[in-house]
Amino acid sequence: MTDAAALPGQPRGGGIDGQASPRAHCVLAPNPSPMTLDGTNTWIVSEPGSDLAVVIDPGPLDDAHLRGVVATAEQQGKRVALTLLTHGHPDHAEGAARFAELTGTHVRALDPALRLGDEGLAAGDVITTGGLEMRVVPTPGHTADSLCFHLPADAAVLTGDTILGRGTTMVAHPDGRLGDYLDSLRRLRSLTVDDGVTRILPGHGPVLNDAQGAVDFYLAHRANRLAQVETAVEEGHRTASEVVAHVYADVDRTLWPAAELSVRAQLDYLGEHGLI
Repeated sequence: MTDAAALPGQPRGGGIDGQASPRAHCVLAPNPSPMTLDGTNTWIVSEPGSDLAVVIDPGPLDDAHLRGVVATAEQQGKRVALTLLTHGHPDHAEGAARFAELTGTHVRALDPALRLGDEGLAAGDVITTGGLEMRVVPTPGHTADSLCFHLPADAAVLTGDTILGRGTTMVAHPDGRLGDYLDSLRRLRSLTVDDGVTRILPGHGPVLNDAQGAVDFYLAHRANRLAQVETAVEEGHRTASEVVAHVYADVDRTLWPAAELSVRAQLDYLGEHGLI
């Protein structure tokens, strides 16, 4: 068994479901896969003592899960008053419209196509439902519409797919761009240095108790992969699929399609910077 303290970000042991911080409770969706890890983490966030809650990423269109999220909030004496999305991938957002029906809430997202109601989300927005303070942090790169949510009172950030609780995420080319993603990782690192963030509440996988260590690992991993891709091109591997077969040879082949998207983003980045 691997010591969790030795892993990037120090993943919290035990089950993923349950209370992760004073204000954030995870309800794990039943959609495990190589891409979604244990499943999608649906987050119920609420100020202690408030009877209102915000739900982030209702998850897939699974009625039992969506009703389970509502029931969990009700068991805590809370009513879901708002639904937020970190981004539009189906494992996070497909159930949002149905969840809005169940709860009578608006859905706020960066992408207008995902919204239900007049309000979207943008940099600098602060969610104040039920006395909560949760700040919107734009983090494009995994997708163009990716957002994170900074929860200052818990020294935490909810990262969607920008940082996972285990492994690393993909840059979903062509919507996702590597340059944007690297900028977003640096933005998250500044939260750990300047704003005291110590905990990552991810969209998949366990809570990470060393936010700065996790971000630093991601930055180092991206730099290493980029160097590997550049070397592979120099050695004559020209297409994205050729580069994947060379660079990701030790990775489960079921993940190669996602790896190819990241490689395409890396090839674009190297071309834009005149490195290939």
